[in-house]
Amino acid sequence: MDNKLALDIVKVFAVIGLLDTLYLIYHKLRGTDVWCPFFPDEWCKKVQTAPQSKTFGIPNPILGFVMYVILLAIVFWYSANALGIAKIVIWIGFAFSMYFTYVQAFVLRAFCTWCVLSAVNFTAMFIASFYLIS
Repeated sequence: MDNKLALDIVKVFAVIGLLDTLYLIYHKLRGTDVWCPFFPDEWCKKVQTAPQSKTFGIPNPILGFVMYVILLAIVFWYSANALGIAKIVIWIGFAFSMYFTYVQAFVLRAFCTWCVLSAVNFTAMFIASFYLIS
């Protein structure tokens, strides 16, 4: 995989992630339930209201939104110097995604479609990050 393809992968999955987090933020602000395809509706609600749905008191979708915005800013205004920062953001996002996937599987025993989508996004970007050349 070359650097351009790796950047394109990060762009595509960061845009998907941005839309994902915007959807979750919208429902968080409105106080409404999200649509939960592939899993029972009560699972998404359980995940959204769990204590682990916030990090340092901040809802996880807001933190994810910030991470995706940072990534998009770096990859769309490509600077070789900034790719190191992009890799760090991706690796932190991937680590959080794996932690939250663990929590869903073994603590809550419930999955949220949108959290799984974010984990897939960060996994794809994590793999691509090894091909980003500063």
